[in-house]
Amino acid sequence: MTAAALAAIIALAGLLLGALGGWLVSQRIAKAHPPEGEFLEIDGTRLHYRRSGDPARPAILVLHGAASNLEEPRLALGEALAQENVIWLDRPGLGWSERPKAARWSPAGEAALIARFLDKLDIPEAVVIGHSWGGAIAMRLAMDHPERVTGLVLIAPALSAWIGEAAWFNAASGWPLIGPVLTRVIIPLVGPGQLESGARKAFHPEPVPEGYVAASRLPLILRPGNWIANARDMMMVNTHLELQEERYQNVGAHTVFLAGKADTVLWTHRHSGQVAARMPRAELRLISGAGHNLHHHHPQAVLEAVMTVRERAE
Repeated sequence: MTAAALAAIIALAGLLLGALGGWLVSQRIAKAHPPEGEFLEIDGTRLHYRRSGDPARPAILVLHGAASNLEEPRLALGEALAQENVIWLDRPGLGWSERPKAARWSPAGEAALIARFLDKLDIPEAVVIGHSWGGAIAMRLAMDHPERVTGLVLIAPALSAWIGEAAWFNAASGWPLIGPVLTRVIIPLVGPGQLESGARKAFHPEPVPEGYVAASRLPLILRPGNWIANARDMMMVNTHLELQEERYQNVGAHTVFLAGKADTVLWTHRHSGQVAARMPRAELRLISGAGHNLHHHHPQAVLEAVMTVRERAE
């Protein structure tokens, strides 16, 4: 046997062992963070959601951000919205929700699926809370299905294009050969050690709540299906936003933007400030010292914003 052949065998064995290790980590993550809500099937796609509060109250739909799941905003806002009628949705492809196998997934497709999700739940309209990338989806829902949106509460939303190039690993997740190695070996094995530092960046300059990573079930993003769905969103983020941002001034829903000047993930002036100024029924509320994940430290501000848009709509 030649040295090259031996090296190839060793490399293949290492790759197989890595794949096995990645699979075991993914299985442990799934077992540690099982779905605790209900599933609803729409045209063959299963969506996972939870409901809380008083079903007699007007509905509130909560859309989480990128690389996340419904437990992230529920952890922050569950107590503040305890008396409300809240639907917490795992956005398609994330958490425990499936994503349709469309050739190209987009905010428009996601908004259309969410509208059908509301139909299935017999909810004609709702106040929609959207955080970060969930804010972009909430805005798309208001643009394409305005009759479904009573009002918008956008928390540090991602709304304007050209926010920087996508991270290399998002693009690489879809490459032949490299993609499967990245998503099935490297991400599950290396990712758990990076979640805490990622959380610190999202919360800066505010502190990360104790036990946040586990309580928010953030490790679910390290499973291959979730990672790939999120990577495809982020790889196309500038294209998606460029296609929709010119329509924001036509959104008639009453809207409250909640943002902090200290946000280091998104530039508040460009995403919340400029967009709020273009919308006919929008208000920007800046929270001093708040970071990107401000809903965890300022849940009462979110509740007050919900009450504002609801009262103005009435």
